[in-house]
Amino acid sequence: MVLIYIVTIFAVVASLIADRSKTAKSFQVAGRKMLKIAPAFFAMTILVSIVLYLVPDEAISRYLGHENKVLGLLIACAIGSITLMPGFIAFPLCGMLLEKGVPYMILSGFSTTLMLVGVLTFPVERAYLGAKVAALRNLIYLAIAVVVTIITGLCFGELFG
Repeated sequence: MVLIYIVTIFAVVASLIADRSKTAKSFQVAGRKMLKIAPAFFAMTILVSIVLYLVPDEAISRYLGHENKVLGLLIACAIGSITLMPGFIAFPLCGMLLEKGVPYMILSGFSTTLMLVGVLTFPVERAYLGAKVAALRNLIYLAIAVVVTIITGLCFGELFG
């Protein structure tokens, strides 16, 4: 993480040296965009926090925890495939679920399907890509999500542990 900060600082300094006015303008644009999404971000974070508070830890552990990984993975991938949620909401949600004891492998399945598979966006994709291509795209990305999930499970020792 420190490396990312160092690279970012270096890039900003290089940008300032190259063109101070463009750098200032880009920070203004970024600030406006951040302020534009901030209300939705905070509202969604509060809503997710309330839901996670109301749902008992035992229920989260039972359905998404270490006990039944296959069921947890199926539930997480189904929710991820159906739900339409931006990454800036999804990743903090994964952090909250991690604190509740959800394994990395299941979080990987959830977040990967959330970003790649689009059940709710299928009608739009069908209109632009055609039904076959849209379905094939979703199936390929679902397969990629499964591979990513398996690799995550292997890396964290959760697959066979």
